[in-house]
Amino acid sequence: MVLRIITAHDAKPGTTILIDGDAYNVRSNDISKSGKHGASKCRIEAINLITGNKKVLACPGAEKFDVPMVEKKKAQVLSVSDTSASVMDLESYETIDLPYLQELKEQLAPEKQVEYWDIEGKRIIMRVF
Repeated sequence: MVLRIITAHDAKPGTTILIDGDAYNVRSNDISKSGKHGASKCRIEAINLITGNKKVLACPGAEKFDVPMVEKKKAQVLSVSDTSASVMDLESYETIDLPYLQELKEQLAPEKQVEYWDIEGKRIIMRVF
């Protein structure tokens, strides 16, 4: 579910936007002045929230971007495998298999509480409490 739509001019650092269906966090936005015969241009540097990959995008200032709804939820770890963890949501008590960031692999253990993000239907464990 898209929260709202913004233009490239309004993509300030810290804003989360959708680029090619993936959620990116804007790190910087360099806006050039409009010239005599043209519109302004934006050079946006963004970091993927899930993979951490950097993307540089040059676009017109009037280009529109979707701002996704990011839900942060808490869960308890039931078991851990090589690529995912089975967790129980602490609000709805449903059991979900979620992927996790590789940096968290050593911290994950049964009985620990974690925070997972739901970004446009993609879920991932982001931190361990």
